[in-house]
Amino acid sequence: MRRLGQVLALLLLAVAGVVAWLTLRPNAARVDPRLGLEHWVVISDGEHNSNTDLILYQGEFLLAHAASPYHLGTPESRILIKRSADARSWETLATLNVAGMDIRDPKLAVIAGRLFLYALPNDSVQATPEHTVYATSRDGGRTWSDFQPLANPGWLFWRPKTRDGRVWYVSAYWHDHGASILLRSSDGVNWSEVAQLYEGEANDETAIEFLPDGRMLASARLEVAADSVLGHPDASTMLMTAPPPYTQWTRTRSRVTRLDGPVLFRHEGRIFAVARFQPNQSGPFSHPASVLARKRTSLFRLEPDRIVWLSDLPSAGDTAYAGVVLHEGALWVEWYTSRVDRDWPWLLGMFLPSEIRMGRIPLDALTALSDATP
Repeated sequence: MRRLGQVLALLLLAVAGVVAWLTLRPNAARVDPRLGLEHWVVISDGEHNSNTDLILYQGEFLLAHAASPYHLGTPESRILIKRSADARSWETLATLNVAGMDIRDPKLAVIAGRLFLYALPNDSVQATPEHTVYATSRDGGRTWSDFQPLANPGWLFWRPKTRDGRVWYVSAYWHDHGASILLRSSDGVNWSEVAQLYEGEANDETAIEFLPDGRMLASARLEVAADSVLGHPDASTMLMTAPPPYTQWTRTRSRVTRLDGPVLFRHEGRIFAVARFQPNQSGPFSHPASVLARKRTSLFRLEPDRIVWLSDLPSAGDTAYAGVVLHEGALWVEWYTSRVDRDWPWLLGMFLPSEIRMGRIPLDALTALSDATP
């Protein structure tokens, strides 16, 4: 019995040591100094702040983000709309929710002169939305209409984009995972299907951007096994391109990372993305998207046939789902993250407070880093 007690004591010490290491290990994010990144905290109020978006509206920054007690679905969640002239001092304009439901993944857009907010309501702890809702504002984001469902049941919208300000496109993925489509609209409310982007491999969270020659580039997160706690070794990102009218797609797979929560943007003919990155994808507990692995918000260059990692942003734990604005010669990027002085596993970050940070990167520095990274 004495020997058994010693063994149990050693096991407890080992478990305590692992927990202490996971909790206290310093952050190892790789932020390339050539970016000239300046960053600061926008929100750190003890809540789990997440799922952000950012636009420039009437000359000022407009930020949308979810706030809740933790990452999982809860009726306590809500979406906050904030405004700032300098991206440092922020005024809260509005708080939106859906009674009795979780709400997340806000996306802002100005379509046909109206300010839109798209979001995904959810009635499950696991955070599995089943449709997309929208609200509009006519006073710059202070007051909003009630959320209304789009007439595309089952499809979860990502971020709308336009080339000409008249026709808007949006990627959407099926609520049970496994399929994504492209839709178009001229008014932000009535959306019609253009083409299927991809089917299979628990496909979700798709994003789009336009190449300089008019082609569209899309990325699709492929989970393989939907919502797997330990991820999947074959999880990847599908890259797709199509010329107008965007009905015939060419596809290439990348295993650099499973591109979670991506925001795509274009600068000087290049397509970039800010998305979640997993720096270590080896071993049974660190498959892509494992809740036990470390996570980053990172900057990438996306090409039609590959993803190129450029730099991490200061981040750890539960992180990513960023928003970007190109303004006054700089990339303004905001993202959410757990404490940046620690390197918590994703699981721990899901249940603890997270903050929203803002960064400013000179566009010439971004271009130079991209040019220097083959």
